[in-house]
Amino acid sequence: MNALIAVAKLVVGAVSGSSAMLAEGAHSVADTVNEVFLLTSLRRSSRPPDSKHPFGYGAERFFWSLLAAIGTFLSGALFSAYQAFRAFTEPGGGEDSYLWSYAVLGLAFVAEGVSWVRSVSQLRGEARTADHGFFDHLRRSRDPTVKTVFSEDAAALLGIGIATTAVGLHQATGNRLWDGLGAAMIAVLLTVVAFYLGRHNMALLTGQSADPTLRQQLWNELMAVPEVDAVVEVLTMHIGADEILLAARLDLADGLTSNDIEDVSSHIAHAISARHPDVTQVFLDATRASEHERERARRLTAPYGGTSSSSI
Repeated sequence: MNALIAVAKLVVGAVSGSSAMLAEGAHSVADTVNEVFLLTSLRRSSRPPDSKHPFGYGAERFFWSLLAAIGTFLSGALFSAYQAFRAFTEPGGGEDSYLWSYAVLGLAFVAEGVSWVRSVSQLRGEARTADHGFFDHLRRSRDPTVKTVFSEDAAALLGIGIATTAVGLHQATGNRLWDGLGAAMIAVLLTVVAFYLGRHNMALLTGQSADPTLRQQLWNELMAVPEVDAVVEVLTMHIGADEILLAARLDLADGLTSNDIEDVSSHIAHAISARHPDVTQVFLDATRASEHERERARRLTAPYGGTSSSSI
C-alpha cells in the first residue's frame, strides 16, 4: 500500500510541481523501503544459534532497523530539503492539481491512520502486560520493529497534515513559499525521526544494558540467595529484541564444596530464567570479593534505582 501511495504522491507532485507533495512522496518511498528492511530483520533475526553465532542472530534486528533509520534520512529528509530549496529559489504561481493533491493525501491519511492505530493497540497491549504506562513502555521497549512502525506512522500522519496545510496555503495565496515551507518542515520531521531511531538502534548494537528496573530486580534476587555473601557485579546486555545476557560475579559463602557451588549456580540460573524469560543467557562467576566490595554490597540497597526485593 505504501508503494502505491508513494507513486501517487510523486506523480501528483510532478504534475502539479508541488514541493510539499514531492517531499511527501519521498517520505512514502522511505517508509516502503523501511518495511522491506524490517521484514528482512524479522526473518534473519529469527535464525537459530550456530557455531559462528552462538548467541543467535537477534542483534540483526537492530542492524536492519538502523539501516531503516538511515534510509529515512537519505531518501526522505535530504530529498525533501532539496524540494524546499527548489521552491524557495524558483518562484512560481499556483498549481492546477489541487483536487488530486487533496485526494491522494486523504487516501494516504486513511491508510497511515489504520496502520498507526494498529501499532498503538499493540503497544498498549504490551504496556498493560508489563504494567507500564504507554509512553513509559515506548521509552523502555527494546524492540526496534514496533518502535519504528509507531514512529514512522506517527511521522507519516504529521507529514500528511503538513503537506495538506502547505498545499492549502499555496492555493489560497498563490505564494509558492508556503509549498517550500511545507517541504522544509517535512525534511526536519524526517531528520528528527531518523535521529531518534538511529540513536536507539546504535545503542542496542553497541551493547546496551537491560532496563535499570530489571537490573535492580536481578541484583536483589541474587542478594537474597542465602549462599551469596555479596553481589560484586551485575552485567547485562541485549543480544536481541527480547533476549538478554546476564553475567554476575558473586562472592559465595565460605565452606561451600564444589558440588554445593554447582547446585547453587544451577538453582540461580534456572530461577532467573523462569522469572525473567527475556534473560536467555546466564553466566555466574564465583569470586572472592575484597573487604571494600563486601562493605559496598552491604550498604547498597538499590544500585540501579529499583525497589524489587523478590527472592529466588
